[in-house]
Amino acid sequence: MTTEHPATPFPFPTAQPWLPATEFDDLRATDGLHRVALPTGDPAWIAARYEDNRQLLSDPRFSRAAAARAGAPRARRAALEARSITTMDPPEHTRLRRIAMRAFSTRRINGLRPRIHQTTDRLLDALAAAGPGADLVTTVARPLPVTVICELLGVPVTDQEQFGAWSQVYLSVTANSAEEIEGATASLKGYLAQLIQEKRRQPDDDLLSDLANAPQEERLDEDELVTFGVTLLVAGVETVAHSISGGVLALLRHPEQWELLREQPELIEGAVDELVRYTPAAVSGGTVRVALEDVALGGTLVRAGEAVLPAVISADRDATVFTDPDRLDMTRSPNPHIGFGHGPHRCLGAQLARAELAIAVGSLVARFPGLRLDVAVEDLEWDLRTMQRGPRALPVRW
Repeated sequence: MTTEHPATPFPFPTAQPWLPATEFDDLRATDGLHRVALPTGDPAWIAARYEDNRQLLSDPRFSRAAAARAGAPRARRAALEARSITTMDPPEHTRLRRIAMRAFSTRRINGLRPRIHQTTDRLLDALAAAGPGADLVTTVARPLPVTVICELLGVPVTDQEQFGAWSQVYLSVTANSAEEIEGATASLKGYLAQLIQEKRRQPDDDLLSDLANAPQEERLDEDELVTFGVTLLVAGVETVAHSISGGVLALLRHPEQWELLREQPELIEGAVDELVRYTPAAVSGGTVRVALEDVALGGTLVRAGEAVLPAVISADRDATVFTDPDRLDMTRSPNPHIGFGHGPHRCLGAQLARAELAIAVGSLVARFPGLRLDVAVEDLEWDLRTMQRGPRALPVRW
């Protein structure tokens, strides 16, 4: 028998009283599945518990491809991109992911680390020059991932600001109309298609050049390559930008943890995992899946065709998995969070995101040990109209 729950407006579950209040703040990992209404009005379930989320993210009966089909329940006003790696099921997803994984090899990420350090140092120089007070979002948290992902793809410096603007519109849930989202998508695709042609004629040492000139048997077709570039750009900018600002805010609200990182900088790698667990950027922590058949999940029978939204935010506060889950702890171990996802769609760029977060946060703590918020937490303005959640500005002083 299907467990019935009343529908709730689209959730931004937080389990963190200092984040903006919503109607779904009471969602906890003990609650199982709930009925929700997505911003489009489409009905869906949301999974709260850790094990339910792991099942949802790894069970092939919950399909991402089905969520991109015409008429499927969706959160955004614009339809999903059907040929994106994020909306494919095996075997198409398996083939594309195998090729894409080469883009994020340890060699390539390690090769990017010096540039991430250089970019971070340059941005912190600008922050210091703007001070003793400045907005951390516009000076560091956003320009760093824009620069890194554009360098990874091979996008010219002169076009990086425009790319960042397109990515914000692309991820909109309620901030932009369907026409505006589709327009931003078309602009991104048109630009990348032209850039790929240039990379074929004159290859460089960047990801698009490598993929565009790969051996025929390992090559993505034109549409796949353009869509993959769009996916990397959007995922690589917005998520990291909000993770940096959200992570720094969490540390500033827990000065003893900030001080611990200052005294023991070697803790930064583990600290990144804890910051991702404690302050995730995604509003729910996952993307919609659609059941291909009747499936039991969390004691509820999800019917074929029904949508389920992962709530990784809640899952990563599950007290059956994490000791004292509402406590920020830079020394937490083990830390089996699923902030980077789980299963076949686990974040391809997790290694790159870790590097950016570790370098950005570690450098900020070392260079500005006395950093503090320049406004009351309750006065921060939050962007809750996209698929990512973060402060619109983070005024700081040192």
